[in-house]
Amino acid sequence: MLQTEHILIFLLILPVVAFLYATVGHGGASGYLALMALFSFAPETMKPTALLLNLFVAGIAFYHYYKAGYFKMKLFLPFAITSIPLAFIGGMITIDDSIYKKILAFLLIFAILKLLNVFGKENTEIKDLKLWQGLIVGGIIGFFSGLIGIGGGIILTPIILLLHWGNMKEAAAVSALFIWVNSVSGLFGQFTSGVTLSLQSFALVAIAVIGGFIGSYYGSRKFNNQGLRNLLAIVLIIACAKLIFA
Repeated sequence: MLQTEHILIFLLILPVVAFLYATVGHGGASGYLALMALFSFAPETMKPTALLLNLFVAGIAFYHYYKAGYFKMKLFLPFAITSIPLAFIGGMITIDDSIYKKILAFLLIFAILKLLNVFGKENTEIKDLKLWQGLIVGGIIGFFSGLIGIGGGIILTPIILLLHWGNMKEAAAVSALFIWVNSVSGLFGQFTSGVTLSLQSFALVAIAVIGGFIGSYYGSRKFNNQGLRNLLAIVLIIACAKLIFA
């Protein structure tokens, strides 16, 4: 995956990315993809590796937020019904590298805005999610999740907050499980199209899990460090520029 001289830098940054994303209930795929883009990973390696890391980090994040009592099944199900099959379909599709990079760069904007707390304010009035709204939003996010190799939480969380369907902690809890199911579905879709995972991808899991466990533990208990998130946002901005102009 990496040249020897770059391995240490990559491995030092990886758990930090997992930590920061897990604090807000995310698996971190958009961050992993941005990091891999900076280190010039091939897209066919990036997608399954990011989803694999997502599985473990988002699973841990969901455990902590669920244990803290923030998960709402009524909010989760409408999104998941359509996102799961469409993430599978998206995972089966292989697109041109240049198009892949442009779509990823666009989706990273959501991650940057979330980390900069643009969508970070609590909602004082919570509105009910209508079934048709959840089905449409979940399906669209699910398809692009499988296509690009993300879990979709970085898009779902801002939407939940902007449309007042839940507060910060509820959005984090729902997004964590949303990410997990989409990552599973997207991975299966990729496997059916012949994509394989290398042993190095599994080795990265152990490193990311450390950051994810600590981040989700403190994140579910009102932990916040905006300074670190600002630094990660800068990394994502650089990655966006590289994806667009490289």
